[in-house]
Amino acid sequence: MTSAAALLSGQTPLAVRMRPISLAEVAGQQHLLRSGSPIVALADPDAASPGAVSIILWGPPGTGKTTLAQAIARSSGRRFVELSAITAGVKDVREVMQEAITQRDLYGQTTILFLDEIHRFTKAQQDALLPGVENGWVILIAATTENPSFSVISPLLSRSLLLTLHALTDDDIGVLVDRAVTDPRGLNGAVTLSAEARGALIRLASGDARRALTGLEAGAAVALSHVTDENDDDDDDDDHPVSPPEISADDVAQAVDRALLRYDRQGDEHYDVISAFIKSIRGSDPDAALHYLARMIEAGEDPRFIARRLVISASEDVGLADPQGLVIAVAAADAVAFIGMPEGRIPLAEATVYLATTAKSNAAYTGIDAAIADIRSGGFGRVPLHLRDAHYSGAKRLGHGKGYVYSHDSEYGVVPQQYLPDELDGRRYYEPKQLGAERDIAARLEKIRRILEDR
Repeated sequence: MTSAAALLSGQTPLAVRMRPISLAEVAGQQHLLRSGSPIVALADPDAASPGAVSIILWGPPGTGKTTLAQAIARSSGRRFVELSAITAGVKDVREVMQEAITQRDLYGQTTILFLDEIHRFTKAQQDALLPGVENGWVILIAATTENPSFSVISPLLSRSLLLTLHALTDDDIGVLVDRAVTDPRGLNGAVTLSAEARGALIRLASGDARRALTGLEAGAAVALSHVTDENDDDDDDDDHPVSPPEISADDVAQAVDRALLRYDRQGDEHYDVISAFIKSIRGSDPDAALHYLARMIEAGEDPRFIARRLVISASEDVGLADPQGLVIAVAAADAVAFIGMPEGRIPLAEATVYLATTAKSNAAYTGIDAAIADIRSGGFGRVPLHLRDAHYSGAKRLGHGKGYVYSHDSEYGVVPQQYLPDELDGRRYYEPKQLGAERDIAARLEKIRRILEDR
């Protein structure tokens, strides 16, 4: 096991060793890798270099931005220079540009400049990139986890193609993990992976390939350490073949220092936890609601799914007792879509606590359901004549609009007038509760209904 352990000691991290060397090895992002796409064209060694276009890759961490850039460089045979906006400055950019011109003029070689975290560059630093992109001195491949519309200057955006990367699917992560276990660049079969451990790695990755491979490497180290301990305790010196150790789910949990959540995003646990989450909000228990929110976040639940359920909860359970609840829930959903995770957990938590602690009423929800029930049972009738559209030719001859009273002409903005069809006249669907803002609505509605019925 000494050679196996050597795979995990003092070497380049597994996530780096397993970077694809060609676009064919890339898992996920197939929407960007179709024949004739800009990325495929850039990777084509026979493509005309001067015509190549710069690109900006925007996507969550661990979705393959650096991988795509390096695969393009290797496949195309172009010179590859990598800078990080965290450490590089204008001086570094200008040096790359000058060297790119030299390489082009002396050797006819095109340079790909990969700039990671471009959103960290100031406007002045991004301005330094413009001449090289404008004149074709370099092909810029910039990567960012933040919306380029807000983090990249307009002149650079207009001279580049913006390509959006998606979070990797569970199947994509599974392909990467399986390959890393057997590939000579990876663990080379030094360990095997149990189905439970594989599922745990996929769940904990949350669409991040780097996180999955880092967890796999750490889990392998734990599994190999068990074998080392057994060998130390074994006085037998026989050289009989030993099968590779298996990484268990417990090994993964120990390696990543995180309890494994028994959470299946497609199974019972998914529905049980979201049910408990919504019921905790409805029951006005913010602590329980935050607990279930944390379980979903840690299990890699789609934050958009959580946000959608908060919007539903704000409409169904809070309603007009606090109209601001829906505003906050929608704002949280927009914030999650805008900033992504992990920061998206903060607006989700804010909306969760607000909805759990505010006044609640389901009166609007039960009202629409009651109205729909009447419609489905045939209780709808005809629109009263005085409410029908009277703007087209011949409408007045049919009596449309006759007798209609314009509400704003009255002192209180309400006039005695029938609005429901004859068959449903007097039917009430909305019954406000004496809770929160709906208490005021109830008092106002009582006066309105007295006026409407005084005819």
